[in-house]
Amino acid sequence: MMDTISRRRFLKLTTGAVAVGTAANFLTLDEIAEAALNRPLASGTPILVVVTLYGGNDGLNTVIPFKDPIYFSARPDISYKAETMLPLDAELALNPSMGGIKALWDQNKVAIIRGVGYPKPDRSHFSSMAKWQTASPDKHINTGWLGRWLDTQPADPMLAISLGSVLPPMLAGNKISGSALPLGGLVIPKGALANQCIQLSKAARVDSKLMAAAATSMRNLFSVSSSIQPILKAPAPIAVDLPTVNGGNAGGDSNLSQQLDVVAKLIAAGSPTKVWSVSLGGFDTHANEANAQAELLGVVSNSLARFMGQLKSTTRSNDVTMMVYSEFGRRVKGNASQGTDHGTSGPMFIIGEKVKGGFYGDQPSLSKLIDGDLAVTTDFRDVYGTVLESILKSPAEQTLGKWAGRTSFMKPA
Repeated sequence: MMDTISRRRFLKLTTGAVAVGTAANFLTLDEIAEAALNRPLASGTPILVVVTLYGGNDGLNTVIPFKDPIYFSARPDISYKAETMLPLDAELALNPSMGGIKALWDQNKVAIIRGVGYPKPDRSHFSSMAKWQTASPDKHINTGWLGRWLDTQPADPMLAISLGSVLPPMLAGNKISGSALPLGGLVIPKGALANQCIQLSKAARVDSKLMAAAATSMRNLFSVSSSIQPILKAPAPIAVDLPTVNGGNAGGDSNLSQQLDVVAKLIAAGSPTKVWSVSLGGFDTHANEANAQAELLGVVSNSLARFMGQLKSTTRSNDVTMMVYSEFGRRVKGNASQGTDHGTSGPMFIIGEKVKGGFYGDQPSLSKLIDGDLAVTTDFRDVYGTVLESILKSPAEQTLGKWAGRTSFMKPA
């Protein structure tokens, strides 16, 4: 006879996992791959990939005003030599490590939105990120801007997925939230242990509703696993037409690259997901910025270029648009530690086949600073409004209220 106590303990543990998963919407690769097989996203459906750069990326050393002498005088220790930069036009250049994005810029697939921020910036990591992720710079609210978009959609845990063990606030809705996918995924037991788990998950008349649900969930997990393993074990799509930088492909492994590999694989498989969230930290460069930021921007640039190359080998390349942002820029003047302190505005990047490449928003003037900081010339809600309407095909007022600003960085439909 089955050990009732062991089974009860097993299902209680499983029930606890289910309860937490319901609250936080934790997914496994198996569940996503099953959905990709059974209800794939319709071809041509727009997909948004949000890339968050945590820490406050220094926009002035990302998109560099190399013709302005104030840039060099304000940053004698951390400014770049003009001949090493990657020119975008006669006035602005990319950081020397961003060859991957420069190649995409040359193909008119990159929109750079300048001077992006919010009114009355406060230079705090926590409050700034809260303002960006909730799209509410004036008052505290408990829902994210994409969470409120989710509230307008049919309930589906696959609709918005964040790579990582913590769900970012921007995907938290009032009624519906996005899901988190831990990068390591869930390891399904094999052999004798798998057989024991299957036996323990068989239905029993004495089960409560929650324990019965846990048992069913566990049975489904094992039954689905065998059919979708080929998708999970398959390599990520091959990156084609990678830009070449310094004699090598603009690839390279990083946590961001690993996240995007998973996203590329699941997009190619047909995951019914319209919003993906990935991230990279480390941009709080108070000291030794030149080397640290260049390395980080190289990771971002190479990872995004590789991801775009991977998409080109699928049928989904025209469907995907990436949005890259950080919670604030940095001060114009370098500090005594060869770094920079918290600032205000910075550039955003929109990347994709349907992007209308070029500059948007006014370039903040280095001769007209506000308390030593760059002026905010574009409100981030202008960008969000366009993302909602032109990419997610949803009325922006349902998420942003009466905010009317827009930025026309997408090609006409």
